[in-house]
Amino acid sequence: MNTVTDFSLVKTKQQAAWGAGDYAVIGTTLQIVGETLCEALDLRAGQRVLDVAAGNGNATLAAARRWCDVVSTDYVPSLLERGRARAGAEGLAVQFEQADAENLQYGDGSFDVVLSTFGVMFTPNQERAAAEMARVCKPGGKIGLANWTPASFVGEMFKLIGRYIPPAPGVKPPSLWGTEERLRELFGSRIAALQTPHRNYMFRYRSTRHWLDTFRTYYGPMNKAFAALDAGKQEALAEDLLGLAQRLNSATDGTMVVPGEYLEAVIRLR
Repeated sequence: MNTVTDFSLVKTKQQAAWGAGDYAVIGTTLQIVGETLCEALDLRAGQRVLDVAAGNGNATLAAARRWCDVVSTDYVPSLLERGRARAGAEGLAVQFEQADAENLQYGDGSFDVVLSTFGVMFTPNQERAAAEMARVCKPGGKIGLANWTPASFVGEMFKLIGRYIPPAPGVKPPSLWGTEERLRELFGSRIAALQTPHRNYMFRYRSTRHWLDTFRTYYGPMNKAFAALDAGKQEALAEDLLGLAQRLNSATDGTMVVPGEYLEAVIRLR
C-alpha cells in the first residue's frame, strides 16, 4: 500500500525542530564553509545573491563581504534575527526575509547566484526545493551548495538518531544532497556544468563531551530527539553519539578534532 507523504506536516515539525535550541551557536562555528563556497562560486561585486535556508547567515555574510546584493532567507524567524544582528555588527547591507525553500516568493531568474550551506538539504520535498532554486536563478547563473555527505560525521550522526527516532516515511535522507548522483537527479537537464569536490569541515571542540553537550543543547534536531526519549534511551543515544565522535576523533590531547566531510557543489545552469 502506497502512502502519500504529507510534506506540509513534516515541514511544520522540522520548523519546530530548527527553532528549538539555538542553532546560531552551532552555525557560527561553520563560517569558513560559507567563505569557501563563495570563493568556489567566484562571486563578483554587484551580483544579486539569494541565500536559501540561510540559518544565522554564514553564506549570507560571506557574499555580502564580497559586495554582492544579498537576500538572506529562512523559515525560522529567530535565525534571521541572528543573521541580521551579525550583519549589523559588521555594517553589511543585507535584506533578510522569511521564506519557504520549497515555495520561494521571487520571480523567475531574479538572482545571479543562489546558494545554501547545510540548509536546503534538510527540506522534506527535495525535488520541489531544487526546482525552486533553479527557477529563481537566471539562465547561465550559478547554484552553490555545501551538503553533508552520507558517510560524513553528520551523516552518521543522523543515522544514529534515526535508530531512536525514525524519520518520517517517504522523506529521503538529507545527506543524499551530498552526492553528485542525487544532484544530477534533482537538477537534471538544467545543469550546464557541475563541480563537486569533497571537502572537510573540522569540528573542533574542547572534548567529545563538550561537542555532545553543545549539540544536545543548541542543535535543534538533536535537542528535539533527546526531548522525545525517556531517560534510558536518552542515555543510550548519548553513549552512541559519544562513541561515534570518539571513533572519529584525531586529537590526542583530550580535545576533539573530527573531520566532517561535505560536498561543495557549484552548478552552472543552462
